[in-house]
Amino acid sequence: MAKYEDLQGKRVVVTGGASGIGLATAQRFVKEGAKVVIFDINESAFQEVLNSNPGIIGAVKVDVSVEKDVVKGFEKVDQLIGGIDVLISNAGISVRKAYDEIEFEQWKRVIDINLNGMFLCSKEAIKRMKKQQSGVILFTASTNGMNGHPFYADYNASKAGVILLAKTIALEYAPYIRANSICPGYVMTPMQKAEYTEEMFEVVNEGIPLKRHADPEEVGALYAFLASSDASYITGQFIPIDGGETA
Repeated sequence: MAKYEDLQGKRVVVTGGASGIGLATAQRFVKEGAKVVIFDINESAFQEVLNSNPGIIGAVKVDVSVEKDVVKGFEKVDQLIGGIDVLISNAGISVRKAYDEIEFEQWKRVIDINLNGMFLCSKEAIKRMKKQQSGVILFTASTNGMNGHPFYADYNASKAGVILLAKTIALEYAPYIRANSICPGYVMTPMQKAEYTEEMFEVVNEGIPLKRHADPEEVGALYAFLASSDASYITGQFIPIDGGETA
């Protein structure tokens, strides 16, 4: 059910939009009446996503860590929906591994996707937003970017960088572009399910005041709010959505 009338007709790009938080966020913006295009590396998922979500206007195969891919992706966005009003830069990966077992290739891959990808996508979005003197940029960071977590050194570093990248964009492009980061805690996504056993889920949930993981739809709802005019005075912030964990 639509909640934010001003999102109707907004041109929205969601990276990592074929599953998890990205897909739930794309679905929420469709409900709000926005024109949504998703980017994802997993082209094999596109047909099912588009069939199940006819409101999504297009899906573009983009490796967010490759500049040429990102440039071409935004050119396709221009063709499909005529530009961009809201960027949800969400694509990311994590690998659970002890610090001294992280190979440099893994480190570079995580940083390339999680941080460099945010830079490349926001840079293309800002080119378009500057011309129209309006826009909203929202990053998926993480509570891992706020506090140290063992076994995720590369992921933690990348997400801390995302938080400061959003703050910098917010300062440089105010007052006409707003930029914020969302910092999810534990969310029940395919990526999370691939890394954790049921026993691990139980242990984690015990440490969360609300005693559960978030649903991706709950994160999508926060994105919709932050993109709307109801959040028009919120910029340069990082907003945890973590069931009280960081409290």
